[in-house]
Amino acid sequence: MTEETPGFGENENAEKPDVPSGATPDDATPKAAEPSTKEGPAAPAGDAAASKTSAQDVSLTAQLDQVRTALDERTGDLQRLQAEYQNYRRRVERDKVTVKEIASANLLSELLPTLDDIGRAREHGELVGGFKSVAESLETVVAKMGLQQFGKEGEPFDPTIHEALMHSYAPDVTETTCVAILQPGYRIGERTIRPARVAVAEPQPGAQTVKGEEPDGSASAEKADEKETGGPDEG
Repeated sequence: MTEETPGFGENENAEKPDVPSGATPDDATPKAAEPSTKEGPAAPAGDAAASKTSAQDVSLTAQLDQVRTALDERTGDLQRLQAEYQNYRRRVERDKVTVKEIASANLLSELLPTLDDIGRAREHGELVGGFKSVAESLETVVAKMGLQQFGKEGEPFDPTIHEALMHSYAPDVTETTCVAILQPGYRIGERTIRPARVAVAEPQPGAQTVKGEEPDGSASAEKADEKETGGPDEG
């Protein structure tokens, strides 16, 4: 007697879903609902990108203008500072030279009487021996310090560098002239320490007439007579 396996026949006799003929078993598997891929109308991508790029360009241009303005201001400040520094350096150098000249002038002013004594001793032939060596050494030192002597006979009188102590008239000068140097002048650079003390001579009053012509015209009369008679008598 054959025993039937419980449930075996039942599985075979279970209802199967209806499958259309010619279909595969996958067709019988229920499929999940597919999400809808349809969306509403989208904004044009090109216009949005162009608008965004334009806004960025405007922002960058504004920032660039600000940077340029700041750079121009800083450049102007730097140029002004450099100009002020150059002016300061020139002023300091000029002040240093001026202070040096003033200090040298004050020192050399005290030595001028000694230099005058040396000059007078040289004129009288008394500058000899050891005194001559000392005098020449002193003159060399003051020359190295920039002391310059000026004032010569025959040069035109200049009230800015000459001091007239004596005055006279001379027929052989055409302008006020230094005819004698009583004391030489001294300067350092363009700074005059002491003007030259001189004796001056001015042209003789009425000496501007032509040479050989008398004020009363007698010379002209004599020349006219010589012209009429053919010259002075010979022999």
